[in-house]
Formats: sequence, structure tokens, C-alpha cells
Amino acid sequence: MLLSKAWASFEADKRIEGFSTQTLKAYQLQSLLLICYFKDVELESLDTIQLKEYLAISGNHLKPASLAHRIRFIKSFFRWSHEEGT
Repeated sequence: MLLSKAWASFEADKRIEGFSTQTLKAYQLQSLLLICYFKDVELESLDTIQLKEYLAISGNHLKPASLAHRIRFIKSFFRWSHEEGT
């Protein structure tokens, strides 16, 4: 599944779970940054090493709280993906 399609499914699922509009907007920004960095690749093509490199590179200019938010999004997104089998 492409990152963009996975994001759409993830967002719909979280909207159903009652996530706030602000949280969904923040997650949307993180998903756009992820897609911009990796392009719209197949979700299965990404591995832990690539994600750690992404966080290391993109996190150089972020405050600790911003980096922590990015990490929380990635954990949530990929945990959801694993549980959904996408």
C-alpha cells in the first residue's frame, strides 16, 4: 500500500476513534513530511533503518518536543499499519 493511501486509512480510523481535529492536523503534517522525504513509496518497502535515518536527518533542526511528536506519529502510524496488516 502506498504511504498516501495508508495515511488516508489511518486518518479515517483515528477520526472514528474520536481523535481531535488538532491531533489529526498535526498527524497530517507529519504524514506529508514523511511522504515528501520518501516519496509516495510502498509502505512495505520502508524499514527501521530508513526511518531512523529520516528522524536523525530531519530532527537536526527540531526542538526536542517536535522530534518527540514526530516519533509518536511514526510509532502510531506503523503500529496501526502492522495491526491492520497493510
